[in-house]
Amino acid sequence: MKKYQKITTGLVLLASLLLFAGCGTENKESTQKESRTLTDQLDHKVEIPNNPKRIIGSYLEDYLVALGEKPVAQWTVGGGSRQDYLRKDLKDVPLINYDLPYEDVLSYEPDLLLIESNGLVEGGKYDKYTKIAPTYVVKNGEKVTWQAKLTDVANVLNKQKEGKKIITDYEKLVAETKKDYAKKIEGKSVAVLWVTNNSAFMVADTRSSGDLLYQQLGFKIPNLTKEISEKATSDWSAVSLEKLAQIDCDYLILVNSDKKAAMFKDPLWQNIPAVKNGNLWEFGPEKSWLYNGPIAYQKMIEDVKAKLK
Repeated sequence: MKKYQKITTGLVLLASLLLFAGCGTENKESTQKESRTLTDQLDHKVEIPNNPKRIIGSYLEDYLVALGEKPVAQWTVGGGSRQDYLRKDLKDVPLINYDLPYEDVLSYEPDLLLIESNGLVEGGKYDKYTKIAPTYVVKNGEKVTWQAKLTDVANVLNKQKEGKKIITDYEKLVAETKKDYAKKIEGKSVAVLWVTNNSAFMVADTRSSGDLLYQQLGFKIPNLTKEISEKATSDWSAVSLEKLAQIDCDYLILVNSDKKAAMFKDPLWQNIPAVKNGNLWEFGPEKSWLYNGPIAYQKMIEDVKAKLK
């Protein structure tokens, strides 16, 4: 009788262990298949895969790279303009035009589409994209900072911890730069120009590099920049050479996409105080000054520090 009880008890235990193991396997498989439903910028309910492997995030490559992700295609305008400051990180990643043509998107077989701005999904494009892959419109708009956008992207990718660390490290870099270069920043004014096709554009005081220089590092805002900023509808606003001739700033940053521009030979340009006094900081379009994102801002700070040394 005792022997029979031992055998029965043993069988029950074995059955229990097998059942437990089976449940464990089932739970594990269930977890692996799980996705999360998130609400995007346009109030779409999007089912996000837990571990997307083939991401397209046109003009969001800065954020993806910062979070340790490599997209399957990268932003370009007509195959010419691209984010050259990310070239090393995006080596061998093919190009996709900024407006995300449907057939091109389809050819890359993405499992997640991150959309950088509302305009990219207008005219029924959103519904078309959702037939290819889950499509999430990230936070965007005039008052959305790169930090807010990064936080949103990090949440979609389930990398909240990494996103917070990037922002914390950046804030530390800004504080250290302000402290280390205080004597060369406090009370000094700076303006940022982009020259392309023999035309000049000035950055607004709360956008892109303007946000970095004025709001974060504490440079003074020149009067002309204030004037331009009041009417600005984008990061960069057109400004005439005649207006530029009036600008009296301590430093002038030039993002030069047109080295042979006729305006550089004009006396009006040559007599701008910062140009005449040797305080013109010139950078090529391969630098990050035309872009936004954690990597772009970090590289801009590195450029500023190098010029202030």
